[in-house]
Amino acid sequence: MEELSLYHLLAIFTALVFISKHLILQLHLSKPLAIPILGHLHLLRNPIHQSLASIAAKHGHVLLLRFGSHRVLVVSSPSAAEECFTKNDIIFANRPRILTAKYFGYDSTAFAFGSYTPRWRAHRRFTSLHALSPASSLSNLSSELHLLLRGLFFFDREGFQKTEIRSWFFELKVNLLMGMITGKRYHGEEKRRLRKLVSEMFLLSGASSMEDFVPLAKWLGFSSLRRRIETAAKEMDEFLQGLIEERRKLGKWKENNSSTIIIDTMLALQEKEPEIYSDVAIKGIIVSLFTAGTETSSGTMEWTMALLVNHPEAMKKVKDEIGEHVGRARLVMDSDISKLRYLNNVIKETLRLFPPGPLLVPHESSEDCTVAGLHVPKGTMLLVNVYAMQRDPELWEDPLEFKPGRFDAESKGDQGYKYNPFGSGRRRCPGETMAWKVMGLTLSTLIQCFQWERVGEELVDLSEGMGLTMPMATPLEVMYNPCPEMLGVLSQL
Repeated sequence: MEELSLYHLLAIFTALVFISKHLILQLHLSKPLAIPILGHLHLLRNPIHQSLASIAAKHGHVLLLRFGSHRVLVVSSPSAAEECFTKNDIIFANRPRILTAKYFGYDSTAFAFGSYTPRWRAHRRFTSLHALSPASSLSNLSSELHLLLRGLFFFDREGFQKTEIRSWFFELKVNLLMGMITGKRYHGEEKRRLRKLVSEMFLLSGASSMEDFVPLAKWLGFSSLRRRIETAAKEMDEFLQGLIEERRKLGKWKENNSSTIIIDTMLALQEKEPEIYSDVAIKGIIVSLFTAGTETSSGTMEWTMALLVNHPEAMKKVKDEIGEHVGRARLVMDSDISKLRYLNNVIKETLRLFPPGPLLVPHESSEDCTVAGLHVPKGTMLLVNVYAMQRDPELWEDPLEFKPGRFDAESKGDQGYKYNPFGSGRRRCPGETMAWKVMGLTLSTLIQCFQWERVGEELVDLSEGMGLTMPMATPLEVMYNPCPEMLGVLSQL
């Protein structure tokens, strides 16, 4: 027994000596501590973008780390981000094969999750030209906005009323997107099911699975996240296949070659190019549209309203600007948005503080390259921490303050890669133009037609929640009342 105890003491002593030397070396090199098997994973806490920002502030803005068995390049520097998306853009055009890409992205073939291939380029081209073009969304947006205004107005009784605004924004975006995809709106149980599905997908897509980086985790029983992803993906697949079959049975894509309904257009293409537009490919494109077009912009609008009710002087400036350029005899139109300079600055500032993708969707290097003097081997995952750059005190004056005026074109001009909420290069978000149209028109119309205030004296809590798009931790509740001068317009909707 004594010999066994002595043996254990010697083993512990040897391990401590090894760890101490390792720690001293790490500290001397001023690099984050990596440990066997896990690498640097043990340093990460939720939310991951904040954790990586803290590591970068201490150890440098360009770091080559190891997450389990994977090399990961973490970039929090505008100049390094520019290198990645210009000189090395095609090298970093691939996506890593992670669990969410496997299950939600149809084995990493959906264009939002897939690597840079001729098929990906065909799907990207289709999405940009047909699915997410502003022209295809504007006609639907006008009718959806009228329904939103009608709902808020007719829910109103005398005086200010309380409402939870996230549901309104989500419903508007989902019905706008589903109208473009299927030609119909969603109500009742269908709407509740779709909201649950989309919310679960975004929540799980923002979670990190240990299996992605430590394959051994699968055999050690850390599979609860995988099972949850599998379940959500199966349910989403059944829902999407149902949409395709519904449009296929209607057969309108055969009768009308000029149909603007996305599934009809893809079914017509399926006859010509069955390998490029198989049912799986069509479902992958629809999933990608959900990824680009629902909680991203609806979440940004919620953050914007939260910031505005916390800063009533900014809300007044937006309302006054709308009154000056649009007036009160009609609703804001798309052609008015470019004139609403301060409103656009407010949205930009919201995207700076609360980007819908705080870490840009991961990229992966297809060959060796160099970034900021570091040799980056083939197969390295790239994480660009937009959140860190857009709140960096070395890059922004008063970075945590809400100051829309910082985006005034006359004073600052282009912000470059330090401001990058939609990504850059070949994998830049294809829904950016549509998102600006939807956010600008929706927010300006709501501010034109209603007065908005906080529920109480206390400021709205701006804590971040969990999920891919960095939602508010608590859904935003606000008080609203129709503007007396807009009653005539509202009553005619």
